Amino acid sequence: MSGGDKLDFEIRPNPQPVAAAERAALMANPGFGRVFTDHMVTIRYAEGKGWYDARVEARGPIPMDPATAVLHYAQEIFEGLKAYQAVDGGITMFRPDANAARFADSAQRMAMAPLPEQVFLDSLHHLIDIDRAWIPSGEGGSLYLRPFMFGSEVFLGVRPANEYLYVVIASPVESYFSSGVKPLTVWASPTYTRAAPGGTGAAKCGGNYASSLIAKAQAAENDCDDVIFLDAVERRYVDEMSGMNIFFVYDDGTLATPTLGTILPGITRESVLTLAREAGHQVVERQVGFDEWRADAASGRLREVFACGTAAVITPIGTVRHPGGEFAIAGGEPGSVTMGLRQTLVDIQRGRTEDTHGWVHRIA
Repeated sequence: MSGGDKLDFEIRPNPQPVAAAERAALMANPGFGRVFTDHMVTIRYAEGKGWYDARVEARGPIPMDPATAVLHYAQEIFEGLKAYQAVDGGITMFRPDANAARFADSAQRMAMAPLPEQVFLDSLHHLIDIDRAWIPSGEGGSLYLRPFMFGSEVFLGVRPANEYLYVVIASPVESYFSSGVKPLTVWASPTYTRAAPGGTGAAKCGGNYASSLIAKAQAAENDCDDVIFLDAVERRYVDEMSGMNIFFVYDDGTLATPTLGTILPGITRESVLTLAREAGHQVVERQVGFDEWRADAASGRLREVFACGTAAVITPIGTVRHPGGEFAIAGGEPGSVTMGLRQTLVDIQRGRTEDTHGWVHRIA
């Protein structure tokens, strides 16, 4: 079956999977994104034919002609999500339907053929099922899933490609904070911006991350863990970090987070909005000025700041550096609101507390 909202996947088990002992050794200290499972998913698209040739097959190189469209015009999108070992021994994912919807939105922005959301979900199910032995069982470990799609047509010319390749690979990863949660020190870039109105900031495309690399290098030169981008129009308002959204916690219990538009609509961000309101906090989405951030940190009105995303879940921000100096938030220590929201979210993801929102997607 091809071209619709449902595809039949051909399962081709890897004839030479990694031996159990070698797999165990690799998973003992996998880091992030350096160890990969035995299989991958591939699905092809052609104009007039639709989506077809859905496979689960041995992970391996992708043959590519030098004139492949993505190499020249950067038509590419991706997602990132995780599969977990739940406390009852089952396997779960967290809000994969939201990733599927965002993947389709990113495709539309990049003038690419949208993958049906059910096909996206089915591709994850099949890969997790065949590579379930790669899911770490320890506290904090998970199987990171990377669906991506690119223009695979061979041509030179500035137009949307007529052919696409969708791929899913998987990587066992350890906890982002293997030695405990530590507040980040971040660099407020005076030079670079991530996205502008009308740009691709709300799409999860590789170009957004490529453009952040020089700013991250600038942050590292200033002994910072990550970079904070300001808006591209006035250079006054906080946008987001290189790969995470940001929240501010005030002395009256109110939380604020930058409005959407030029920033990525993070799935963790949306989950935090819901959990914070349930915990009794007023949450507002508004422009937060960098000068306001600095002044409120100095006065004590601002009690906590944290970043959130798939990899780190929720992580406190302790210190902000900029060309004029630096300032700390609440002495640079993790705050109770930050750590409480983090614990609640992780407990839902791991099945340690009731999921009242239908966020947890059980595989087995």
